[in-house]
Amino acid sequence: MRDARTQLFDAAERVLLRAGPGALTSRAVTDEAGCAKGVLHRHFADFDSFLAALVLDRAGALEVQGAVLRGSAGTGTVAGNLAEALTALFGSVAVAIVGLVAARDGLRAKLRETWPTGVPVLAEGTSIVASYLSLERDLGRVAPGADIEALTLMLIGGGHLLFAGREDVPPDAVHRMVTAALAGAST
Repeated sequence: MRDARTQLFDAAERVLLRAGPGALTSRAVTDEAGCAKGVLHRHFADFDSFLAALVLDRAGALEVQGAVLRGSAGTGTVAGNLAEALTALFGSVAVAIVGLVAARDGLRAKLRETWPTGVPVLAEGTSIVASYLSLERDLGRVAPGADIEALTLMLIGGGHLLFAGREDVPPDAVHRMVTAALAGAST
């Protein structure tokens, strides 16, 4: 099997998005990937180690979205850029991963070995939004006294709540939430 880790991660993501965290088993993943169950265990000590690697892989992949958001600083509108970024973040597998981490004690224990606090995809999203808001503050498009940490928490929390359990979140709902959160911070 070529690039087994990637194929197994992609298969796990499909199962997670299609059927939720309760359906995510080693058998479901290997069946979805079209390989023997032993392939997963050849690459990972146990299923929770596999899931922890999946979560960390997907959190790391968010850096591409972070680069896009930081690159948009000074262009368009702050609210528009953030609405786009939050839609990309929460329209991906991130919301499903939050549910997965919440549902599995063994996974949380494995993650704590390398990621001491929080849920990696949310923590990475928080870092991305905070760095973008800081850039916009430096450019004068966010008020100099704006509490970046509080704004970031509102945006990540609001985005998560908008997308949790919903298939189609209207773009205007995301934009309204972002605009409301930024109301006191815009210049």
